This record gives sequence, C-alpha cells and structure tokens, in this order.
Amino acid sequence: MPSAHNHLPQRVAITGASGLIGSALLGHLKSEGHTVQRLVRRKTVAADEVFWDPIKGEIDLEPLRGVEAIIHLAGANVGDRRWTKKYRAEILNSRLLGTTTIAKAANEVKPAVVISASAIGWYGETGNRAVNESDRAGDDFLATVCREWEAAADSITNSRVVKIRTGLVLEPTGGALGKMLPLFKFGLGGKLGNGKQWWSWITLHDQIKAICFLLEKNIEGAVNLTSPNPATNQEFTAALARALRRPAIFPVPGFALKLALGGFSTEILGSKRVLPQKLLDAGFTFDYPHLAPALSELVDLQ
Repeated sequence: MPSAHNHLPQRVAITGASGLIGSALLGHLKSEGHTVQRLVRRKTVAADEVFWDPIKGEIDLEPLRGVEAIIHLAGANVGDRRWTKKYRAEILNSRLLGTTTIAKAANEVKPAVVISASAIGWYGETGNRAVNESDRAGDDFLATVCREWEAAADSITNSRVVKIRTGLVLEPTGGALGKMLPLFKFGLGGKLGNGKQWWSWITLHDQIKAICFLLEKNIEGAVNLTSPNPATNQEFTAALARALRRPAIFPVPGFALKLALGGFSTEILGSKRVLPQKLLDAGFTFDYPHLAPALSELVDLQ
C-alpha cells in the first residue's frame, strides 16, 4: 500500500469499520499513524469507539468534535440474502437513515471532508454503454436507493463531500469473489447467465488507495471507484478459472440465479460498464488496472 502523504487528515472517524472495506481501511490508516475512531451500534467498550444508532438517528457528538474526516461506509449488504419486501426496506432505510444521521453530525462537528459510500448501482442497467460520473441515475431499485443515499449526503453543508460509487470489490476473503472462489476451486465455476453482462470491479487494495487519495485531493461530488477496465462476466469467469488453473465449464442459467437470489440476481445478471473518469482525470494510478493480474495475485494470497 502506498505511503500516505503528510497532509492526510490526522483524526478520522469511520462507520462500517467491521465490514470488508472498513476493516481494511481502519488497519491502513492506523498503520500510517492516524487516529481512527470507530462508530459502533452498541455500548462502547474501547477508547476509540463512538456510539451511534443510525436507525434512531442518535450519535454521540462530543468525542467527534475536532475530527478532520468522516468516512461513512455502513449499510445493510445488498448481496446477503433474498430481496424480500422487508429486506428491500432494510437496504434502503439502513443507508438513508445512517447517512442522514452522519450528515446531521457532520453539520455539527464540521470536518474538512466527508466521504460517503454509494454504489455503481446508481447507473442502473447500462448494457454495453460505458458511463462515467456525469451520467444520470437509472430507475431500478438499487438506483433509487443510491439516489436517496447520495441526496442524504448532499445535505452536508460545511464540508467537502465525496460520494464514492463503489463497484464490485475483489477480495478473496469476502464479497462476490469470496462467494465464487469455493465453486471455482472445485471446477464448478462458470459464467452467470449469458456472460455478456459487464462487471465493473476494483481490488480492495485500489479501493483503499483511492479512498486515501480522495481524503487528500480537492475533489468533490460523485466519484466512481472501479478499475479503468471493466470486464464481461464471461471474461471474469475465464480469468478466474485460469488464475486457479481450473476449468470454468458450468454456466449458471439465469433462471437458477433468479430462484436462488431473488432481486439480487438482477445485480449479477445486469450489466454495468462504469469508468472511473474523475479518478483518472485527477491523476490517480491504479496498482491493479487489469483483471487477469489482479485475480492471479488475489488467488495467490489464498
């Protein structure tokens, strides 16, 4: 991981610090010598913990006074279970109420920067068309969630606000790759649906590098956190099988995914070809811009 520059904020508060991205970011910032405070939804037990209840809109402001950056990553995970009506409400509320609570706190403690999570779900279905930050929102369920989510972050008035539209984060221990690896290791992997849908991915390493870059640079608004080279699902599954030296001959038909995953299947079968225009324009360099080397490296870490 690249060394952070001296002007990175010295005191940072993080929500979602126990998640895939949050825990990696927490470790990285601490290793760079920064003071990191974690927002937790239970009684605090450690000195670096700050209590909040995103659903009730409660947050302990006192320990946050003087904080230079807030990085808000918390929210119910979209891929965790079937999208029942109840879980859809939980996905929307966890994001909306959490971000509204953070926005109110930020307007009170006035950090220099707030980085708030969003997702490439913002763009809806893009087919083969490549989109960047200037493209409008889609109209499916996740696009609606992202719109509301970003609107809540836009109510922050006294800080630089960055909304990170994160793609498919690749990390062998979690997320989509973590779910796919066991199947592929047994030679049971294959393309999902027709395999022509675009997946906009990023390694966890570059995700953390990009967040640190955004802490420092004077960039605001929506920023896509995806590699500059999205891949089709077919390319992705072929590259993963090659990295594991396994065949990828068991395609999963679309109807089976719909049965297994419910609404979330539209995310796997849907096509999002998203480019990180703002990061590239600002001179950010990806350590893993290409899929095959990224997957080889990640699989070797196993």
